[in-house]
Parts: sequence; structure tokens; C-alpha cells
Amino acid sequence: MEICVKLGKPQPKQKEFMLARAKYVAYGGARGGGKSWAVREKAKRLALKWAGIKILILRQTYTDLRENHILPLRADLPVEIAPYKETEKSFTFLNGSRIRCSYFATDADALQYQGQEYDVIFLEEATQFTEFAFNILKACLRGANDFPKRMYLTCNPDGVGFLWVKRLFVSREYLPGENPEDFMFIQALVDDNKILMEKNPEYVKQLDSLPDGMRERWRYGSWDVAEGQYFNEFRRDLHTCDPFKIPKEWRRYISIDYGLDMLAAYWIAIDNNSHCYVYKEYCQPDLPISAAASAINNFTEPDERIYAVLAPPDLWNRSQETGKSKALLFSEAGLELVKSNNDREAGWLAIKELLRANEHGECRLHIFRNCVKLIRHLPELLRDPRKPTDTRIEPHEITHSPDALRYFAIYWTRPSEPEAPKRVKYRADILEDYYNASEEERKIIIKRMGGLPE
Repeated sequence: MEICVKLGKPQPKQKEFMLARAKYVAYGGARGGGKSWAVREKAKRLALKWAGIKILILRQTYTDLRENHILPLRADLPVEIAPYKETEKSFTFLNGSRIRCSYFATDADALQYQGQEYDVIFLEEATQFTEFAFNILKACLRGANDFPKRMYLTCNPDGVGFLWVKRLFVSREYLPGENPEDFMFIQALVDDNKILMEKNPEYVKQLDSLPDGMRERWRYGSWDVAEGQYFNEFRRDLHTCDPFKIPKEWRRYISIDYGLDMLAAYWIAIDNNSHCYVYKEYCQPDLPISAAASAINNFTEPDERIYAVLAPPDLWNRSQETGKSKALLFSEAGLELVKSNNDREAGWLAIKELLRANEHGECRLHIFRNCVKLIRHLPELLRDPRKPTDTRIEPHEITHSPDALRYFAIYWTRPSEPEAPKRVKYRADILEDYYNASEEERKIIIKRMGGLPE
């Protein structure tokens, strides 16, 4: 009797996954897309084609590993061709190929893979793992042979690894040393799984009945709606628009968040119905204040009449070393700042109010699609579990653009109260200069000293 391995017929998206040649291939994006089947099928085919290849299939828990891979593979692989060894949780083929099934739940567990070598790794439900674990596993893709060196990931838009998976495979924003050609994403929805649709049509109804947010993630594979998301009102189809020429009569603002790690600046125009249009962004790290001021001025067109450049109050804190504030340094570099409000909760609520759709489905905040960082980072902010009315401040790199928008939103809805003039003790020589100075010269001295003379 002839003994053979059962090979199934992939559906179109599964076939695309199997034929992908990128080093890192992510597949999925929603529930019911046939991800686990595609992993098993691809692993079997690789093991049969490449004699001696080493393959690793990973899940977070043993239960998921056993139900989704070990048991189905044991049913598909005859013991005469690929016997299963329980102690190693591996299938060893007659041609020397090996499929090992393993699991780990924490970053500490991931360290056990350091030093191990695999030709192909399947990381199932990749968003359940951290980027640290992903990087550990990437280092395991090696070997002195001609076998393909690839990692295949399956994923849904939720979990602790949501941000790094989205960055690499959906937003496609790469760090130095990351090659964009190495990454490929194949979106698969339940509608792409025709077998499931035929055999269990009620499953789609179950997904459709899920609460808002969960339905967008699990049914439609939306990467704009994260679990624990702070701005769950955000929708690309509602809150983003194609760029257009801003009418000259609209009032315009610039709102910034500044630090040496990142300058995030946004140009915002207000129409006659108090709708706000974020129409331009400039985000750049490692800029000293003089360079940041020049960049903002250069990015502002000569005919743009900016009503105010809004900034957080901490820029007015004076340095102990120089006695000057960052706001003063911006002024000396040619950019006058206006103090906004730094009430985080009130600022986030002001953004929520602008995002909120009325009974006609209209909102008051519109973001031009060229503002890619704000569109990416605003929906990525998560609630602080210890203070649900605020957002988490980590990962810090995604907070700059939303913070800049926050300083505008709270200023627009609740401007800062005017402060009483501050009195500062001047040295005798500076005081003499002050009393002998012209009105313009006095303004410069007041800015430099941080207040009026006592």
C-alpha cells in the first residue's frame, strides 16, 4: 500500500502566502482567515521539498500549539514518513527534514532560543509576542546551507505586539538597518476563507455582532482600532481627507511639541464653521532650538498668515545654567511662541470632542493624508490602566504628534488664562540698562530676565 502525505488545496490568499518570497511574511489581519491551516500546509511542503531543512512552529501556549498544529499534523503526516516524538514535540521526516513545535509566553522564555539555528520559523499570532522576542527569533534564522531563510508570521490587530507588527507590515515605517523589501503583508479576512463561509456561515454573523472596536479588528482586520485604544472614535474614512488649497481667509495656527528627541510641528487651519484641518506636518529628531525654529519658519510659506505658534508651558521654564527659557531661545531664533495649556486629560478630551461625529455623521477634526505620522500615532495611543482618563506615555516615540495636536485642541477649546506679570530681581547694572532703554529694548530685557523688575 502506497503511503503519502495529505496536501490540501490552498485558497487564493493562502496561495499568495505560500508563494511569497520575502524574508518576513505576515499573513492575516482578521479572525477566520485560515491562518493556521496555511502555516501547517506551508511547513509540510517545505519539509518535503528541502531534505534536511529545520523548521520551527511557535505559539504562546501549549494548548494552542497542540490543538492548532500538533494534532492536525499528526493526522496529516503518516508515522512511516514523519514520526512524531513527544519529548521533543517534533516531526522528523525520512529525508532528514524536521518540524519542531514549541511555545513560550514571556521574553525570558524567548532567551532559550538564543544560539539555536532554524531555516524557517513560523510565529503564530505574532501580536501576542513582544518585539524583543521577534528580534531574538530573527537571529535564529541562519545556517550554512542553501535552504530559504524566512520567517512567516500570522496575526490579528490586537495584543502586546500590535505596534511593532503594524509598524513593520502595515504602516511600513522602518528603522535604519531594516530593509523594506524584506517585509510583506497579506491581508486575509473571513470572506477570503470560502470553505469556512460554506461550512459555518453563522461565524460571520458572530463576528458582525461583536461590539464596536472588536468588530473592526476581528471582522474587518482594522489596524486603526487597538485593544485599550484611547481614541476609539478615530476612523480614517471620516477623519482624514485629501489635501486641498486652504483658503486665505481661514485662521491658521502652528502647534508644536519640542524636545531634542523629536520636533513635531503641525499646521492647522480653521474654516468658517469652526472645523479644524491639520494640513501639514514636520517631524524631525535631533534639532537644537535654532535649527527647529529655522525648520518651522522655512516650512511655512511666505503667504501663510499664522495667527499663533502654540507650545507647551514647560518651554517657558528657565534653565539654571543660562537663566533663559526654551521659549526665549525660540524667540531669539526668530520664532515667537504662545503658551498653551498642559492639562493632559482636558487636552485629550478636547481632541475627543473634535473627533466626535454628530447626528449627521460629521466631525470637526480633519487631517490631510500627507500628515502620515499623526494619522498613524493618534489611534495607537492606549489608555493608562492606572488612570483611564489619560493615555500611556510609552512607547514614547508615538506620543509627540498627538501631544502637538493636544496643545492646539485645548487652546482652541479652552485658552490659557492670562498670567499676572512676573516680577524678577534684576542686578543693579541690568536695572540701570532697563531704565535707560527704549520701549523695544525693555521688551528684550524683560524676555531675557523672565519678568518685570521688582
